Amino acid sequence: MHTTQLHKALAALRHLIIDMDGVLYLGSQAIPGTAEFLDFLRQRGIGFILATNNATRTPQQFVDKLASMDVRVQPQEILTSSLATAGYLAGIAPAGTRVFMVGEKGLRSALVDAGFELVDGDAEYVVVGMDFHVCFDRLRDAALRIRAGAKFIGTNPDRTFPSEIGIVPGCGSLLALLEAATDVKPVIIGKPETAMVEQALAKLGAEAATTGMLGDRLETDILAGQRAGLPTLLVLSGVTKREMWAESEIQPDLVFDDIAHLHRVWQEALDG
Repeated sequence: MHTTQLHKALAALRHLIIDMDGVLYLGSQAIPGTAEFLDFLRQRGIGFILATNNATRTPQQFVDKLASMDVRVQPQEILTSSLATAGYLAGIAPAGTRVFMVGEKGLRSALVDAGFELVDGDAEYVVVGMDFHVCFDRLRDAALRIRAGAKFIGTNPDRTFPSEIGIVPGCGSLLALLEAATDVKPVIIGKPETAMVEQALAKLGAEAATTGMLGDRLETDILAGQRAGLPTLLVLSGVTKREMWAESEIQPDLVFDDIAHLHRVWQEALDG
């Protein structure tokens, strides 16, 4: 894209939906320029929300994680796939509905706060997020409940996620195991489905045409933005590398090396 067109596209953005893993940090290490970029958005009046497929943490845990990297955000600036999943269930099932859950504290808190009863026995729904401590028995029981008729819900389809030691299995890997064991496909709530994007737009009071979707994954972040009608921005600091982007059918509107590169170009666009 010509520099003038690039600057024009960035200058038109009024809001931003930002993925976290691979964009703001890798594991416990902030990607250089993260704090400065968020400060830039605040200073320029560009509203943002951090929308992550990571279902393991509560918003406050994400606040604390970012604070440990000297990045300051508020809980209301964070939307997780756990919160989006709980919101989805609240729209189709009454409070007190029995849910068998595979996942971490982030998913547990979201479901409990939404009024659902978490059970180890018979359930109407099996909800699966990433679980770092999952064992065969838990997956076996989830499969048995799905086979018994429980509806199968997945927080997100990410087969992997980037960590400080490399690319490791994600929630999508657990979903694939359970799908193979039950012959039932899960209903996916997180990106690339549009539910999270739509919730983020509502929280921001934003319009799709002037809200950018910023992420590091073509098949989730970028595809979700495209499906929801948002301009899309890819950074190459996480899962997607340059050769993957070049060969993919999913093509973002704008591509940057990392968040510091985006910050520099965006500032040039606004300062002329």
